Amino acid sequence: MPGGNRARSRKLAGAMAAPGLPPPSTPEAAGAVSARGRREPKQLPELIRLKRDGGRLSEADIRDFVHAVTDGSAQDTQIGAMLMAIRLQGMDIEETSVLTRALADSGQQLEWPRAWHQKLVDKHSTGGVGDKVSLVLAPALAACSCKVPMISGRGLGHTGGTLDKLESIPGFSVTQSPEQILHLLEEVGCCIVGQSEKLVPADGILYAARDVTATVDSVPLITASILSKKVVEGLSTLVVDVKFGGAAIFPDQEQARELAKTLVSAGVGLGLRVAAALTAMDNPLGRTVGHTLEVEEALLCLDGAGPPDLRDLVIRLGGAILWLSGQAETQDQGTARVAAALDDGSALRRFQLMLSAQGVDPGLARALCSGSPTQRRQLLPHARKQEELLAPADGTVEHVLALPLARVLHELGAGRSRAGQPIRPGVGAELLVDVGQRLYRGTPWLRVHLDGPALSDQQRRALQEALVLSNRAPFQPPSPFAELVLPPTIAQP
Repeated sequence: MPGGNRARSRKLAGAMAAPGLPPPSTPEAAGAVSARGRREPKQLPELIRLKRDGGRLSEADIRDFVHAVTDGSAQDTQIGAMLMAIRLQGMDIEETSVLTRALADSGQQLEWPRAWHQKLVDKHSTGGVGDKVSLVLAPALAACSCKVPMISGRGLGHTGGTLDKLESIPGFSVTQSPEQILHLLEEVGCCIVGQSEKLVPADGILYAARDVTATVDSVPLITASILSKKVVEGLSTLVVDVKFGGAAIFPDQEQARELAKTLVSAGVGLGLRVAAALTAMDNPLGRTVGHTLEVEEALLCLDGAGPPDLRDLVIRLGGAILWLSGQAETQDQGTARVAAALDDGSALRRFQLMLSAQGVDPGLARALCSGSPTQRRQLLPHARKQEELLAPADGTVEHVLALPLARVLHELGAGRSRAGQPIRPGVGAELLVDVGQRLYRGTPWLRVHLDGPALSDQQRRALQEALVLSNRAPFQPPSPFAELVLPPTIAQP
């Protein structure tokens, strides 16, 4: 990108003070002031140096950085350096809120009929392995009379992205204009779209850069990325699924709780009702990992079937959303409504409508939503070959470690090593066992779908080490849903 080292002469439009923030009190905080009294923005190396050395960025500093990202004057190296400085030095809640608002202001705001306000809801995940909840929950909430304008992301690091999964369905378009999104909500009740030049473009650039600069786990960057998209959506209620465990951004539940509290607090400052669910991510969610395989499993859940852990998480997150938005009197009542939408076929019908409305041939959408699992597999891209792994010993399945599984699949083409890199949608894995079940030596426990050569010895060894067996009796695994962090004005149910 050109010219990031020279001072910008263009004044940043709309750089108004965020609510509750004091104005800069010194020239250093506000930038140099010209003879005419107009602020001259700092050059990017100066901003990077300030944050690198532990300084606090003013609102003007943050907006100048975001403006440079959006207009292309920031070089890739400068964007990466600033992200790393923020990752290492952090941001306070005011800096984080300003960054969130600046990202949201980099594009167009979505506008809705006033009568929709209470019904406008969404859910966002910090990313996991096998996490296909959004594909099920958005249409399920639409079936419960909600409006769900879900702006999602692509894969980050070893985690899969909702947009990548949906794009594995031939014809599905994640690029929709604000006018098209309005039409989708009117006709379907939900949509799942990506950032664009009109919708949060600065976050789209930073999101891709975080994936390849080892800054995925920065609390302020995660917070600003998630909430900027939701500010643009004009929501009444947001629930963020904050993962913790061996395959999550945060391995420790306490670290995940820190992010949850930051999201809730920043949401209050931005006028959003935000709650955060802490959910475990040691094992993959469900029994499939990989783009088309996860679409197939999402369809099973929309059939009222599918893996119990996936269904449990969908209905509990959905129940919390309905309760917090005032569309259910209790969380349990909301959970029951979402479960009913899965069981009576109304959520599946909404999913079919969404596919057709977002570019999928109506005949293909109908076939996917009415066909058997075998028929569905023939309709979606699939890998050229499969390889099964056998249990090395007798035992009870204690864990199937999601992280080594995801890393091998990433190597096989299911993930990206650089922004914009194509992925192989058919690459993935099916778990042939459940956590807690008894397994016997020689029994197939994993089926890997791959396009390239056979698994290497190193990859096969890494996958076999992901299977953790114990001598204890078979058991019922716990729900991945651990706790719900609420705004201070709302009492725990």
